[in-house]
Amino acid sequence: MNHSDLRDLENHTTGPGFILLGLSDHPSLQGLCFTVFLVIYLMVLIGNSLIALITVVESSLHSPMYFFLRNLSFLEICYTSVTLPKMLVAFLMEDGRISFLGCAAQLYFLVLLGSIECLLLAAMAYDRYVTICDPLHYTLIMNGELCVRLLVGLWLVVVPVQVGQTYQVFTLPFCASHDLRHFFCDVPPLLELACADTFWNHVTLYTIILVFAILPFSLIVISYTKIIRAILKMPSVLGRHKAFSTCSSHLGVVILFYGSATVAYLKRRSRDSADTDKYLALFYTIVTPVFNPLIYSLRNKEVRIALQRFLWRK
Repeated sequence: MNHSDLRDLENHTTGPGFILLGLSDHPSLQGLCFTVFLVIYLMVLIGNSLIALITVVESSLHSPMYFFLRNLSFLEICYTSVTLPKMLVAFLMEDGRISFLGCAAQLYFLVLLGSIECLLLAAMAYDRYVTICDPLHYTLIMNGELCVRLLVGLWLVVVPVQVGQTYQVFTLPFCASHDLRHFFCDVPPLLELACADTFWNHVTLYTIILVFAILPFSLIVISYTKIIRAILKMPSVLGRHKAFSTCSSHLGVVILFYGSATVAYLKRRSRDSADTDKYLALFYTIVTPVFNPLIYSLRNKEVRIALQRFLWRK
């Protein structure tokens, strides 16, 4: 980074910041939205904290699958904490202002945690693949050391990439209007406010989506294609049911997360679709973290039994 870049960045950071419009065009709904989103945030915190806690204290859940689930729950807590507290303040104070540095920090952690979650979901799919398709070598392949190395590797790869993308976005010159038609700072709505050519920003964005979202999703699809083939070949109906039940929770989370995120990021954007885009973004950043602990506690028998045992002791 040269001296002119540093001067430009300094000028940017002392600027007026942005205004998150959110539901500002519906002032009568601000109080209701504050209550609803506060309840959602508490559900995310309590539900995911419980899932993370029982995977630590219950010895029956000390396996790679639940190691990944614990980290997924931690990510969900962090993911919603990046956006929801600011949204709650905006609803309560009816003030959507956010500083330039605050917006940059929010964007960075949002894309960082989102990328990690995509890769983690792929790792969980691979774990399910080894469990069902190669059970005799499961403990040899999916050992604790490999899981830790895999997780650390994900962070080491994603952190610098998202630092670069965030810097690239926030060194753009922004137009006079700093009104962001969104609930939080995200790449597409920010690029719409730029007064410069954003071609390379879009190239970077779609490259990152390809590497950190589409590629992991492709690996998930390949894993589950082989898993379903292996399950259908099982002679026992009980065995098939048990195999499907171990995968259904993870598959449900994948569908929720990827379904809304893919539509939000890859569909053609327009001024008229801005409201639709921001509501889709709410779905994968807030609704999915709410359903994650519910899906795993209702669909996964081991988690359900461990949770009941843990709550009974308490």
